[in-house]
Amino acid sequence: MRESKIEKHLVDKVKTLGGEVRKVKWIGRNSAPDRIVMLPENSFWAELKATGEKPAKAQLREHERMRNMGQRVEIIDSIERIDELLK
Repeated sequence: MRESKIEKHLVDKVKTLGGEVRKVKWIGRNSAPDRIVMLPENSFWAELKATGEKPAKAQLREHERMRNMGQRVEIIDSIERIDELLK
């Protein structure tokens, strides 16, 4: 499935739950996650990928840096993964 279709499902699902999703532009920082998902009791950074696509090594390093700072970063490549994260 295309990344854009997965992204649309994420935005729609979060909105139905009363949350917000923001696309993030990182100035001077490459490989950071695409979106931030904000829900009461369930907020996280989302790295969106087409089904079966994996993050680049630089993205994985950036995700690890963020996790080491206490941030939650989730890699999403399917509708099922979205539904699992937003139970």
